[in-house]
Amino acid sequence: MDSDLQGTIERSLGRSIVRASRVGGGDVAVAYAVDLDDGRRVFAKTHASAPREFFTTEAAGLAWLRAADAVPVPDVLAVSDDPPNHLVLEWVDEGRPTGTTERELGVALAMLHRAGAPSFGREDRRTTGSRGLPNEPRATWAEFYAENRLLPLARLARAADALPGPTIVALEQLAPRLERVGGALEPPARLHGDLWAGNRLVDAAGRSWLIDPAAHGGHREFDLAMMRLFGGFGAECFAAYDEVFPLADGWPERVALHQIAPLVVHAVKFGGGYVAAATNAIAQYR
Repeated sequence: MDSDLQGTIERSLGRSIVRASRVGGGDVAVAYAVDLDDGRRVFAKTHASAPREFFTTEAAGLAWLRAADAVPVPDVLAVSDDPPNHLVLEWVDEGRPTGTTERELGVALAMLHRAGAPSFGREDRRTTGSRGLPNEPRATWAEFYAENRLLPLARLARAADALPGPTIVALEQLAPRLERVGGALEPPARLHGDLWAGNRLVDAAGRSWLIDPAAHGGHREFDLAMMRLFGGFGAECFAAYDEVFPLADGWPERVALHQIAPLVVHAVKFGGGYVAAATNAIAQYR
């Protein structure tokens, strides 16, 4: 950790840093386990070329999820987008799942979603994700998913030549039909927004913590579809969720619909098999 970052964090926390060791912190940030002179360990990260409002947006999302008092979320201890930018969080000692870890997460996630949101999108209108997707507030999920996800992603895919032309056209044509294929109307849920297994930590007591959100008000089926896309969550998690907060009829036929957005993002970023996966998902709703 360089001296500028160390000094900034020390001033933010009002404590001296005894030791800072590099740890894994995702694919964009440089992260540290930081030991303080009061005996605490905290997690800190910085980003040499962060987009505008990068860490304060993440901090706001963490605080919003934490406010639901449903699932453990690390407390934000310090944050700044000014150089040297940084985000300092409560440390989570990682452990192994217990026999109740998955079920407890399913119940907690149902409670998180039930906490709701003022609208689909974000009140602060801040973008989220590696491609800066918009989060303009919308009254319905169909409007939100069309205007803030599918159509911007179609533009990104066309600019990057990331998907076949007919697939991009099909994506654009799907946007105005979401009210017909999206199932029953639901109020906005409080979403993590990027809920793959790498953004769930299991602590030493077997509890699940959520990190690195792309938080927004959205359709609760989106988080659950994202969890199914890359795996890492047990059947007990989904069963417990459904006991507490049952999904609307026909939800299995909509899983791929909610997976379109992350699949197109991955096709733009990485190509490869994500191109076929995105194409296949979009084709299901022609």
